[in-house]
Amino acid sequence: MLITLENVGKSWGIDVILQKINAVVNEGDRIGIIGENGAGKTTLLNLLMGVLENDEGEIIFDDNATVGYLKQMDGLNLENTIYREMQTVFRSVYDAIKECAEIERKLVYTPDDVQLVERHHSLQNLIYAKDGYNTDFLIKKMLGGMGFKEDEYQKPVRVLSGGERTRLNLAKLLLENPDILILDEPTNHLDFDTLVWLEDYLISYKGAIIAVSHDRFFLDKVVKKIWEVEDTLLTEYKGNYSAFDVQKQEKLKVQQRQYEADMEKAAKLQDYIDRNLVRASTTKMAQSRRKQLEKMEITEKPKPLRVPLKFTFDFDVKPYDEILTIENLTVATGNRTLIEDLDLVVRRGQRLIIAGANGTGKTTLINTITGKLRPKAGRIRLGQGAIPAVFDQHITVGTSTVIDTIWALRPKWTQLEVRSYLARFGYRGEDVFKECLTLSGGERARLRFCEMSLDRANIMFLDEPTNHLDIYMRRAVTEALSKYEGTIVVVTHDRFLMQQLACPIMNIEGGKGVFYESFDDFMAKHKSEGFNTKQPKAEKPETRSENSAVNQKEARRKAAADRLRLRECERDIEKLQEEIDSCNRDMQNPEITTDPGRMNELWQKLEAANKKMDALMEEWLELSEKYRKEN
Repeated sequence: MLITLENVGKSWGIDVILQKINAVVNEGDRIGIIGENGAGKTTLLNLLMGVLENDEGEIIFDDNATVGYLKQMDGLNLENTIYREMQTVFRSVYDAIKECAEIERKLVYTPDDVQLVERHHSLQNLIYAKDGYNTDFLIKKMLGGMGFKEDEYQKPVRVLSGGERTRLNLAKLLLENPDILILDEPTNHLDFDTLVWLEDYLISYKGAIIAVSHDRFFLDKVVKKIWEVEDTLLTEYKGNYSAFDVQKQEKLKVQQRQYEADMEKAAKLQDYIDRNLVRASTTKMAQSRRKQLEKMEITEKPKPLRVPLKFTFDFDVKPYDEILTIENLTVATGNRTLIEDLDLVVRRGQRLIIAGANGTGKTTLINTITGKLRPKAGRIRLGQGAIPAVFDQHITVGTSTVIDTIWALRPKWTQLEVRSYLARFGYRGEDVFKECLTLSGGERARLRFCEMSLDRANIMFLDEPTNHLDIYMRRAVTEALSKYEGTIVVVTHDRFLMQQLACPIMNIEGGKGVFYESFDDFMAKHKSEGFNTKQPKAEKPETRSENSAVNQKEARRKAAADRLRLRECERDIEKLQEEIDSCNRDMQNPEITTDPGRMNELWQKLEAANKKMDALMEEWLELSEKYRKEN
């Protein structure tokens, strides 16, 4: 075990952030931490790293384990270049190489000095252990994977954007190769190519990984265990996010059934007591029932699933069919041309995703379309009747409170109406009186969506709308945009949003807009070639042989068998869950709890069922992942 958490708790004053946290991190674990913004996920990471002290319990680390931590915001030496900053990872290696050279010079004159020879041997072991003579190759490989081009290596860190600094921090951390990798929102600010490269790198990473993330695709592809932080507690689920989603819903259904059964039993006991307590012939029986009722532990009523917040985007004015027309558009920043000769027509009700690597001009393009920047050349025209709304990647807010911001847009509303409206976007209780300048990135985004919903725009321009949102709000925004009947032009790397919008994607490649009909086409292109590589020469297709036909037939047979087994696993899991529920109910029966023999039988039966459930869940997860990849 690399890390053990035993009854860990943390509070801020009277506010309990985390309590009774019990969990274990083993070698090779891939753990995704999820929860609402403010639930305590980053606090948990800070406790693991010792940045904060836990108020209760213990956090025990393996003495030999090394730990690396990527914060959402972290410090770099602003005076270093990108390459020099990466070299700081190997400071001990460079010192060892320098000392080795000095020892070698001394050994020319004193070759029999045992202490020098042993010290040289020790330093060489350190150098070889860290592949110290290949540091240049390792640095360039990591920088390339994280999207830095060779002509950027000498760029000073101080001129990098926030996203570039995050990528540089991540590159440094991966280069350190710790036994335990702790990541806070690692996919933020990554373009599509870098994101896919990171996921592939982490899948093959030898150490354990703990990552806070709201990216469903990342959680499905990389992690094998979910820690959900909710209402100050941590609950562990086996499998990726999709598996968690199924398990969570099933768990709540079981808990609801148990709660209803307990309440029904309690009601029957109470009814019997009420009817018989005053009757002489049945008083003793009624008193016995009352004692039974007093001792009865009623299952806690499950909280409803964290369903996405329910809100919509609507409009009143139906615009002209060609709502956005772009002709021969050239977009530039300074003397650098980013996109040229772009022609585009977006019709009423259509959706368009703009994608591309960092630095290709996506944000500059959307700022040019919305009139914030002037084009270098070309023309942009909105159709008659177009009412636009804009979501900026960097949201600016006023100095008022949340409630006053919305009230200013609807001055005739009562306070109750304004508060009810804000509740749709997750602003409840005292949150509505927060000053806008104190809001987090996710809270600012929610407030902006609240404003846009009131705009009743028929065309929306959005730049990375889900970047700062938790996984539940991302789902809510995605659902609202999917149901919106107006026109959408959105810059995003959020693959879940891309998939759900089910629309064409314009990827910026080499200064041109390259169109893909669907998310599946976009993904297929990346899998086959990648977007940052040159178009390969077409090769003559191989003649299909008889053997390949046989192989395909066998592959289809195996796939069918896997699908059949997947359905069998699901049925077996459902039956086994019923058996486990039955055991748990029986173990709460007072007539059984007083019988040691029967209790022992139930414990053995429950233990066997749980072991079988673990094995079935492992098999189901394996088959589900295989099925997902094949389809």
